Amino acid sequence: MAIVAGIDIGNSTTEVALAEVSSGDGKTFLASALHPTTGLKGTVQNLRGIRLALGKAIEAAGWDRGDFGKVDLIRLNEAAPVIGDVAMETVTETVITESTMIGHNPSTPGGLGIGVGVTVAYDDLRNQARDESVVVVIPGSIDFEAAAGAVNEAIDRGVNVKALICQNDDGVLISNRLSRPLPIVDEVSAIDKIPLGMDSCVEVAGPGRVIEVLANPYDVATIFGLSPEETKQIVPVTRALVGNRSAVVIRTPMGEVKERSIPAGEISIDSPNGRKNVDVEAGAEAIMNLLSVCHPITDIFGQPGTNVGGMMERVRTTMAKLTGLSIAEIHIQDLLAVDTMVPQKVVGGLAGEFSQENGVALAVMVKTAKLPMQAVAEAVSEDIGIKVEIGGVEADMAIRGALTTPGTDRPIAILDLGAGSSDASFMKYDGSVELIHLAGAGNMVNTVICSELGIEDPELAESIKRYPLCKVESAYHVRQEDGTVRFFDRPLAPDLFGRVALAISDDILQPIPLRVSMEKVRMVRRKAKKEVFVTNALRALEHVAPAGNVRMIDHVVLVGGSAKDFEIPTMVTDALARYGVVSGRGNVRGSEGPRNAVATGLVLSYRGTS
Repeated sequence: MAIVAGIDIGNSTTEVALAEVSSGDGKTFLASALHPTTGLKGTVQNLRGIRLALGKAIEAAGWDRGDFGKVDLIRLNEAAPVIGDVAMETVTETVITESTMIGHNPSTPGGLGIGVGVTVAYDDLRNQARDESVVVVIPGSIDFEAAAGAVNEAIDRGVNVKALICQNDDGVLISNRLSRPLPIVDEVSAIDKIPLGMDSCVEVAGPGRVIEVLANPYDVATIFGLSPEETKQIVPVTRALVGNRSAVVIRTPMGEVKERSIPAGEISIDSPNGRKNVDVEAGAEAIMNLLSVCHPITDIFGQPGTNVGGMMERVRTTMAKLTGLSIAEIHIQDLLAVDTMVPQKVVGGLAGEFSQENGVALAVMVKTAKLPMQAVAEAVSEDIGIKVEIGGVEADMAIRGALTTPGTDRPIAILDLGAGSSDASFMKYDGSVELIHLAGAGNMVNTVICSELGIEDPELAESIKRYPLCKVESAYHVRQEDGTVRFFDRPLAPDLFGRVALAISDDILQPIPLRVSMEKVRMVRRKAKKEVFVTNALRALEHVAPAGNVRMIDHVVLVGGSAKDFEIPTMVTDALARYGVVSGRGNVRGSEGPRNAVATGLVLSYRGTS
């Protein structure tokens, strides 16, 4: 009899299946456990996570957590690292000189409408002539009551005040005290850089609406009397203002707007049929179409001196440092491309303006090498004092674990949806297995969410991916993202009022620190999941299906951490239904749900020969 631990090192979690193996090849599972993976998957930095996960499993089996001597053998999976990045930061960069634009989305702009006039300093307001059309620039040192009083006094004298630009978050406070409504843009941090004495236009849209005039180059040309050449030059500004609730455009004699192209570069894919190239700017569809005709892939490169070239070089350099291999020995075996939008800071803007630019997010997979995994195995064996062997590739082990789901039998196909990779296996009646290991899964979804929503906190992106949304509409009720209303017996926290929040549990709501609508966050989340998981599910099954025909697969079992997601299984099931394929979430060993498939498979594949 031997105690065997199957350990699956994933990009996000390290999972353990602990079992007692008898001389007759019988296996009795004792416990399961998981712990966040430490370090990059497939490197010696995984050691600490392996110790902690194994300790939890030993404790769950009824022994002391540190009693590693109870285990006779550890079987590790062959772990292929996956690294995701946004390869094309922007198609273009908007550069503005002479302070020609302010366009942002303060949470509470004041007033409504469009105002056209000459910019004047607050201190000069009392000197303005009757009937003169002005846009007043109010610095942060001026109290909102004083500002409203001065503007009302100027209006009473006959000064034609058209709009206000404020440094403080005072738009609504000032608007409520004015004798007539004016469009007010507030929270302009670099107010001292606004040129005075220049023609300007301020636009504030109503609640739930976005600006129209300043987002249209021809309307801007009409307001400022621009020539066709000047209208062409203002296009980058109007494009950057699309979707904003408020904006200011100021025309200066020396003002200049440029679009500076940032080369995305070409991707080169090597296969037995030679090398083929595709420009990243052609988009994700073109990249994936070329990838599909290059199977099997021997290596992928990026054009030197470009964004994608830099990304590929970072991947190789990172892996070389972590594995001890030379850069020449690091090969990329797969790639997933997803179209996305990247918020790009407008150079020369005055209020932190961003323009949404087209981008392509890429996840790449480094080819599995025995040497790095052997280094992990040796490190674990030396540290814990247990014999360690590399059991097999994830997709093969996952299908063995998935077959423990009640109601399954051969032939069977599985989709192992993890954090870094999407794997597929197809086992025939005779037990032979076709498998594929593809880049891109849960971490890639996080990358796209971060990119499109301008998020820098990876934990926030992970939460947005994992939990449904709601909008807090009163102290006692929220509107959920499906449109239904939920009421609470006790009042909600005051800081939740009016906020978009994540429904972490029945009792816990976590507000999202973003100025975006619930509908926008939901759209980004679902789009990212669909483009990553549905795309990978279909291309993975095409690789393993008989004759490459997905319709020849009857049943697909979904396993892996991402199979626990509240909407990914449904998305994949809907996509596969078009091919007549029945799919569902697995229940490994009848108790683990979709998790622990690889770790269980590592134990089941042990034949007692080691």
